[in-house]
Amino acid sequence: MKLRPGFVAELAVNFLLPWLAYRLTLPHLGETGALIASAGPPIAWSLIELARFKRVDALSVMVVAGIVLSVGAMALGGSPRMLLLRESLVSGAIGVAFLLSLPMRRPLIFYLARATVAREMEGGAERFETLWRERPSLVNSMRLMTLVWGVGLTGETALRAWMALTWPIERFLAVSPFIGYGIYGALTLWTLWYRKTMRNRAGEPVEAARSAG
Repeated sequence: MKLRPGFVAELAVNFLLPWLAYRLTLPHLGETGALIASAGPPIAWSLIELARFKRVDALSVMVVAGIVLSVGAMALGGSPRMLLLRESLVSGAIGVAFLLSLPMRRPLIFYLARATVAREMEGGAERFETLWRERPSLVNSMRLMTLVWGVGLTGETALRAWMALTWPIERFLAVSPFIGYGIYGALTLWTLWYRKTMRNRAGEPVEAARSAG
Protein backbone atom coordinates (compact mmCIF):
# COMPACT_ATOMS: atom_id res chain seq x y z
CA MET A 1 0.00 0.00 0.00
CA LYS A 2 1.42 3.35 -1.06
CA LEU A 3 1.14 6.31 1.28
CA ARG A 4 -1.10 8.42 -0.92
CA PRO A 5 -2.38 11.77 0.41
CA GLY A 6 -5.95 10.50 0.75
CA PHE A 7 -4.86 7.49 2.76
CA VAL A 8 -2.63 9.60 5.01
CA ALA A 9 -5.52 12.02 5.58
CA GLU A 10 -7.81 9.12 6.49
CA LEU A 11 -5.34 7.82 9.06
CA ALA A 12 -4.84 11.29 10.52
CA VAL A 13 -8.57 11.99 10.85
CA ASN A 14 -9.42 8.61 12.33
CA PHE A 15 -6.46 8.13 14.67
CA LEU A 16 -4.30 11.24 15.18
CA LEU A 17 -7.05 13.86 15.47
CA PRO A 18 -9.21 11.81 17.90
CA TRP A 19 -6.15 11.35 20.11
CA LEU A 20 -5.37 15.08 20.00
CA ALA A 21 -8.99 15.96 20.76
CA TYR A 22 -8.96 13.60 23.71
CA ARG A 23 -5.71 14.96 25.15
CA LEU A 24 -6.68 18.62 24.70
CA THR A 25 -10.15 18.29 26.21
CA LEU A 26 -9.30 15.83 29.01
CA PRO A 27 -8.29 18.53 31.58
CA HIS A 28 -11.49 20.49 30.90
CA LEU A 29 -14.18 17.87 30.23
CA GLY A 30 -12.99 14.80 32.12
CA GLU A 31 -12.51 11.35 30.63
CA THR A 32 -16.08 10.82 29.45
CA GLY A 33 -16.33 14.27 27.87
CA ALA A 34 -12.92 13.87 26.23
CA LEU A 35 -13.94 10.52 24.73
CA ILE A 36 -17.08 12.11 23.31
CA ALA A 37 -15.01 15.00 21.90
CA SER A 38 -12.61 12.53 20.27
CA ALA A 39 -15.47 11.18 18.17
CA GLY A 40 -15.83 14.57 16.46
CA PRO A 41 -13.16 14.21 13.72
CA PRO A 42 -14.22 10.75 12.43
CA ILE A 43 -17.90 11.74 12.53
CA ALA A 44 -17.16 14.91 10.55
CA TRP A 45 -15.04 12.94 8.07
CA SER A 46 -17.79 10.38 7.62
CA LEU A 47 -20.35 13.12 6.93
CA ILE A 48 -18.03 14.72 4.37
CA GLU A 49 -17.52 11.34 2.67
CA LEU A 50 -21.29 10.82 2.62
CA ALA A 51 -21.85 14.23 1.02
CA ARG A 52 -19.07 13.82 -1.56
CA PHE A 53 -19.32 10.16 -2.55
CA LYS A 54 -22.72 9.07 -1.20
CA ARG A 55 -21.12 6.44 1.04
CA VAL A 56 -20.18 6.15 4.68
CA ASP A 57 -16.50 5.70 5.52
CA ALA A 58 -16.19 2.22 7.07
CA LEU A 59 -13.04 2.99 9.08
CA SER A 60 -14.64 6.07 10.62
CA VAL A 61 -17.70 4.06 11.62
CA MET A 62 -15.49 1.49 13.37
CA VAL A 63 -13.54 4.18 15.23
CA VAL A 64 -16.72 5.92 16.38
CA ALA A 65 -18.22 2.57 17.43
CA GLY A 66 -15.15 1.90 19.54
CA ILE A 67 -15.44 5.28 21.24
CA VAL A 68 -19.14 4.71 21.93
CA LEU A 69 -18.32 1.33 23.49
CA SER A 70 -15.67 2.94 25.69
CA VAL A 71 -18.15 5.56 26.93
CA GLY A 72 -20.74 2.84 27.56
CA ALA A 73 -18.25 0.73 29.50
CA MET A 74 -17.38 3.71 31.67
CA ALA A 75 -21.07 4.14 32.46
CA LEU A 76 -21.19 0.55 33.76
CA GLY A 77 -18.84 1.36 36.58
CA GLY A 78 -15.48 2.75 37.48
CA SER A 79 -13.91 -0.20 39.27
CA PRO A 80 -10.30 -0.97 38.32
CA ARG A 81 -11.28 -4.30 36.78
CA MET A 82 -13.99 -2.68 34.67
CA LEU A 83 -11.58 -0.01 33.44
CA LEU A 84 -9.16 -2.74 32.38
CA LEU A 85 -11.91 -4.58 30.53
CA ARG A 86 -12.96 -1.38 28.79
CA GLU A 87 -9.84 -1.40 26.63
CA SER A 88 -10.64 -4.89 25.37
CA LEU A 89 -14.22 -4.16 24.36
CA VAL A 90 -13.34 -2.23 21.21
CA SER A 91 -11.24 -4.92 19.53
CA GLY A 92 -13.69 -7.58 20.72
CA ALA A 93 -16.65 -5.77 19.19
CA ILE A 94 -14.78 -5.36 15.91
CA GLY A 95 -13.85 -9.06 15.94
CA VAL A 96 -17.46 -10.09 16.52
CA ALA A 97 -18.56 -7.73 13.72
CA PHE A 98 -16.10 -9.45 11.37
CA LEU A 99 -17.45 -12.90 12.27
CA LEU A 100 -21.10 -11.83 12.01
CA SER A 101 -20.45 -10.41 8.54
CA LEU A 102 -19.12 -13.74 7.20
CA PRO A 103 -22.54 -15.16 6.17
CA MET A 104 -23.45 -11.88 4.44
CA ARG A 105 -23.09 -11.34 0.72
CA ARG A 106 -20.16 -9.01 1.37
CA PRO A 107 -18.07 -9.38 4.54
CA LEU A 108 -16.86 -6.39 6.51
CA ILE A 109 -13.33 -6.45 5.09
CA PHE A 110 -14.81 -5.91 1.62
CA TYR A 111 -15.97 -2.42 2.62
CA LEU A 112 -12.67 -1.58 4.30
CA ALA A 113 -10.71 -2.74 1.25
CA ARG A 114 -12.99 -0.90 -1.17
CA ALA A 115 -12.67 2.34 0.81
CA THR A 116 -8.87 2.01 0.74
CA VAL A 117 -8.74 1.32 -3.00
CA ALA A 118 -11.09 4.24 -3.65
CA ARG A 119 -8.54 6.58 -2.07
CA GLU A 120 -5.56 5.05 -3.84
CA MET A 121 -6.80 5.50 -7.39
CA GLU A 122 -9.45 7.30 -9.43
CA GLY A 123 -12.43 5.02 -9.94
CA GLY A 124 -10.96 2.55 -7.48
CA ALA A 125 -14.29 1.66 -5.87
CA GLU A 126 -15.85 0.75 -9.23
CA ARG A 127 -12.76 -1.26 -10.20
CA PHE A 128 -12.90 -3.17 -6.91
CA GLU A 129 -16.61 -3.89 -7.41
CA THR A 130 -15.83 -5.32 -10.86
CA LEU A 131 -13.06 -7.55 -9.52
CA TRP A 132 -15.39 -8.74 -6.76
CA ARG A 133 -17.95 -9.84 -9.35
CA GLU A 134 -15.51 -11.39 -11.81
CA ARG A 135 -12.92 -13.09 -9.57
CA PRO A 136 -14.17 -15.78 -7.16
CA SER A 137 -10.64 -16.02 -5.75
CA LEU A 138 -10.95 -12.45 -4.47
CA VAL A 139 -14.23 -13.28 -2.76
CA ASN A 140 -12.69 -16.31 -1.07
CA SER A 141 -9.65 -14.27 -0.02
CA MET A 142 -11.77 -11.54 1.56
CA ARG A 143 -13.82 -14.11 3.47
CA LEU A 144 -10.71 -15.87 4.74
CA MET A 145 -9.19 -12.57 5.86
CA THR A 146 -12.45 -11.66 7.58
CA LEU A 147 -12.44 -15.01 9.40
CA VAL A 148 -8.79 -14.77 10.48
CA TRP A 149 -9.13 -11.20 11.77
CA GLY A 150 -12.44 -11.97 13.45
CA VAL A 151 -11.04 -14.98 15.28
CA GLY A 152 -7.82 -13.14 16.13
CA LEU A 153 -9.49 -10.04 17.56
CA THR A 154 -12.13 -12.02 19.43
CA GLY A 155 -9.49 -14.34 20.86
CA GLU A 156 -7.33 -11.40 21.90
CA THR A 157 -10.28 -9.87 23.74
CA ALA A 158 -11.15 -13.15 25.47
CA LEU A 159 -7.56 -13.63 26.60
CA ARG A 160 -7.18 -10.07 27.90
CA ALA A 161 -10.58 -10.26 29.64
CA TRP A 162 -9.51 -13.45 31.44
CA MET A 163 -6.24 -11.78 32.43
CA ALA A 164 -8.05 -8.66 33.66
CA LEU A 165 -10.43 -10.67 35.83
CA THR A 166 -7.96 -13.17 37.29
CA TRP A 167 -4.50 -11.62 37.32
CA PRO A 168 -3.20 -8.98 39.74
CA ILE A 169 -3.66 -5.55 38.18
CA GLU A 170 0.06 -4.79 38.20
CA ARG A 171 0.84 -7.97 36.26
CA PHE A 172 -1.94 -7.27 33.78
CA LEU A 173 -0.67 -3.75 33.10
CA ALA A 174 2.84 -5.08 32.51
CA VAL A 175 1.93 -7.99 30.21
CA SER A 176 -1.26 -6.87 28.45
CA PRO A 177 0.37 -4.46 25.95
CA PHE A 178 2.70 -7.20 24.72
CA ILE A 179 -0.26 -9.55 24.24
CA GLY A 180 -2.26 -6.98 22.30
CA TYR A 181 0.53 -5.71 20.07
CA GLY A 182 1.82 -9.25 19.55
CA ILE A 183 -1.54 -10.45 18.23
CA TYR A 184 -2.06 -7.33 16.10
CA GLY A 185 1.45 -7.71 14.71
CA ALA A 186 0.91 -11.38 13.90
CA LEU A 187 -2.37 -10.60 12.13
CA THR A 188 -0.74 -7.81 10.13
CA LEU A 189 2.22 -9.96 9.10
CA TRP A 190 -0.10 -12.78 8.08
CA THR A 191 -2.18 -10.34 6.03
CA LEU A 192 0.91 -9.01 4.21
CA TRP A 193 2.13 -12.56 3.54
CA TYR A 194 -1.27 -13.71 2.33
CA ARG A 195 -1.68 -10.65 0.09
CA LYS A 196 1.72 -11.32 -1.48
CA THR A 197 0.85 -14.99 -1.98
CA MET A 198 -2.44 -14.13 -3.70
CA ARG A 199 -0.68 -11.61 -5.97
CA ASN A 200 1.86 -14.24 -6.99
CA ARG A 201 -0.90 -16.74 -7.75
CA ALA A 202 -2.77 -14.15 -9.82
CA GLY A 203 0.40 -13.43 -11.79
CA GLU A 204 1.20 -17.07 -12.63
CA PRO A 205 -1.32 -17.40 -15.51
CA VAL A 206 -0.05 -14.14 -17.01
CA GLU A 207 3.57 -15.30 -16.87
CA ALA A 208 2.60 -18.65 -18.35
CA ALA A 209 0.81 -16.94 -21.24
CA ARG A 210 3.83 -14.74 -21.88
CA SER A 211 6.16 -17.74 -21.92
CA ALA A 212 3.90 -19.61 -24.32
CA GLY A 213 3.78 -16.59 -26.59
